[in-house]
Amino acid sequence: MDHRRKHPWAGLGIALATAAGMLASGAEPWLTLTVLVLWTGSLWLLLPDPAPFAAEPDFAGAAATARRDLLGPVGTPLVLIEGQRIVEANQAARSVLGAHILGQDARIVLRHPEAIRLLDLGDDGTVTIPGFTGGRSLWQLTRRRVDETRWLIELRDRTTEADVSRAHTDFVANASHELRTPLAAIIGYIETLIDAGGKVDPATSLRFHETVLREARRMQVLVSDLMSLSQVEAEKHDLPDETVDLARLIERVAGEATALAGKGRVEVTVPDAPVNLRGDRAQLEQLVRNLIDNALKYGDAQAPVRVTLQAEGPGSVRLAVADNGAGIAPEHLPHLTRRFYRTDPGRSRAAGGTGLGLAIVKHIVERHRGQLDIASTLGVGTTVSARFSPVS
Repeated sequence: MDHRRKHPWAGLGIALATAAGMLASGAEPWLTLTVLVLWTGSLWLLLPDPAPFAAEPDFAGAAATARRDLLGPVGTPLVLIEGQRIVEANQAARSVLGAHILGQDARIVLRHPEAIRLLDLGDDGTVTIPGFTGGRSLWQLTRRRVDETRWLIELRDRTTEADVSRAHTDFVANASHELRTPLAAIIGYIETLIDAGGKVDPATSLRFHETVLREARRMQVLVSDLMSLSQVEAEKHDLPDETVDLARLIERVAGEATALAGKGRVEVTVPDAPVNLRGDRAQLEQLVRNLIDNALKYGDAQAPVRVTLQAEGPGSVRLAVADNGAGIAPEHLPHLTRRFYRTDPGRSRAAGGTGLGLAIVKHIVERHRGQLDIASTLGVGTTVSARFSPVS
């Protein structure tokens, strides 16, 4: 019996008094005893359950829960170190370092010499570690003091930032190189004419001037493509709000290309009915023009370029531009939309290409929430296609 249970002494006293009265009035003893037992039992059953002992507060468990609640929602990987042991890590940190790092030595978990040097610092500090999680990764680790025995390690993934910076550096270097080549030719021919002091024969002078004009126009096209690429990249996250009939746009651009390239060089197959697309008219014209120009430059001069627009499944249309050229080797296909990438630099420059056409096409397709695909077979030809979702 629980020693803390309290009996209802007043009710029990009344039961005893009642039993005594029944006996005094001549009631049968067995009846009196029965009433007394029933009355006492009913009083006992009506008692509430005793309150349990109050548990000792679990301060250690509460502290651990508080740490988890504090670090858990943070998206940045965070590790709490006490002494040399990891006592807490949020989900983001466990995803990077492993699911079973709690309780392990921080030196073993972080491994890298620069990370260990950070742990040995007597105060707050930051280190940047290339290849911390393998490959071309770049991580920044920052150590901050919590109290006398505990430190918080913050891990920030700088890989994307480094890739963007590297891409910008490469872009500037490539653009400078592309501009330097025609500029050097222009300067060289002009200097030759000046140094000759008017003694260059007319035929040579004419040839030099034609070269200067050709290289100047090449620079003009390159600068124009660079500006187009910059504008498309700046707007690629903004969904256009204009409605464009893609079928009629293709017919118009293909007609302009035919006027320049000659009759029969471009064959167009588009639906008679409108194919309305939410898009930027100028950019879509540039997309179609770039694809047709590429096909005319690198395709078979004796075979027509085929431009088609057709429905492909519910809610999808496919624009395809195909040529019958030499084709592109498979190893080049994944890189064709990179800026300044050329499978044959000499042939591309001779044809007037800047190496930016497909990069511009890719960004235009992405801005219009489409999908770009390039298929090619050596000796057969190349087909570049873009899939879009028209509006109803």
